[in-house]
Amino acid sequence: MRVWNRHSRVFALPQDRVGALIDTLSGEDDRLWSESWPPLRFDRPLGVGADGGHGPVRYHVESYEPGRSVRFRFTAPRGFDGFHEFTVRATEAGETELVHLMVLRLRHPAWCTYPLLWRPLHDALLEDGLDRAERELTGAVRTPARWSPYVRLLRNLISGNRFLRFRANKPATSTTTAIR
Repeated sequence: MRVWNRHSRVFALPQDRVGALIDTLSGEDDRLWSESWPPLRFDRPLGVGADGGHGPVRYHVESYEPGRSVRFRFTAPRGFDGFHEFTVRATEAGETELVHLMVLRLRHPAWCTYPLLWRPLHDALLEDGLDRAERELTGAVRTPARWSPYVRLLRNLISGNRFLRFRANKPATSTTTAIR
């Protein structure tokens, strides 16, 4: 199964200001990653070749253009063949869109675990991160994400797992598209 999963937020701000959030990923002053989720960490500063991830999700930095984009190639969990990335782009209206895109080809066992576990958690994590970006850039969040009852259940079930420690119980919704 193939997955194309996109989350975005549009800001009436210059691209360099929005793109600066990407550059803070996994740093001491990370202003994009939500504090409600396992921290994003790498074996060195954000840059091509850095290895790391969050919780049991592992990847390496495949490309990085400061202030513009970063692409991560998955190395775990098993069955994830693909990438995810953050990019900034100008909209036709002259605003700036911060986009997270994940493109996967799922192999066993991920064709089963992705829809049941990874997709709902990933979607909630990304919407929380975009809320953080909006708060950092504008001082407020117009429509905060809410965690679904299923996401809350998953977080409660796995909260004792040493790889998936969650620090906050904040309710999120989002969209995803599966392509077969």
